[in-house]
Amino acid sequence: MSADTTNSSLVSGRRAAKRSSATALKVLNASKTLFLQDGYDGVNLDRIATRAGVARQTVYNLFGSKEAVFRATMEHHWAAFGLEELLARLDRDVSRVDPADFLRRFADMVLTFVAETDQVSFTRLVIAESRRLPWIAEEFYRLGKAPLAQTFTACLREMSETGVIDCPHPELAARQFLGLIQEFVIWPQVMAIGPDVMKLPPTDLVVEEAIAMFLSRYMPTGTAA
Repeated sequence: MSADTTNSSLVSGRRAAKRSSATALKVLNASKTLFLQDGYDGVNLDRIATRAGVARQTVYNLFGSKEAVFRATMEHHWAAFGLEELLARLDRDVSRVDPADFLRRFADMVLTFVAETDQVSFTRLVIAESRRLPWIAEEFYRLGKAPLAQTFTACLREMSETGVIDCPHPELAARQFLGLIQEFVIWPQVMAIGPDVMKLPPTDLVVEEAIAMFLSRYMPTGTAA
């Protein structure tokens, strides 16, 4: 390994260690506000520093570049979902849970995240910027949707292996369920489709119908949903 590579690795390691600090959190909150407001090109390290109330050099020392700040901002955004706590909140032994209750609580976690964060605005930003900068969409998916779907898939696979549901393709089923909810609850907001244009059913009804449809396909034969 060359000296330049070693030095670069050391710098990256130090930056990664610092990013959990209170100052880094201020920077990420400031950068998120600015990126959502003005887009990727409308933001620079100077503006982020001013918004966060820190020196530009501090932002540089923590992240190194605007692209690195943006990537860290996406990671910070998705961290609000608490994916590492997902299995614990849904019961780690999913083989014993009631399938309808499991799906209801999972849907509630997704909808709470959408309602309590800037998920809709962030999704709009990613769509707008990714045509010119494809890495933005790739990173947004890698940091959020991919691990969410993988975790949900793992739950469904365990439930299927223990006979709670009969689901031969857990990954497909996981995305089917997410799609049943997002079609009515998330995408109309992302596309800014007004209520006068699209008559949307209540969210509770959307979730319950998604559960009923899911279980009508994946409950074991002879088992009441």
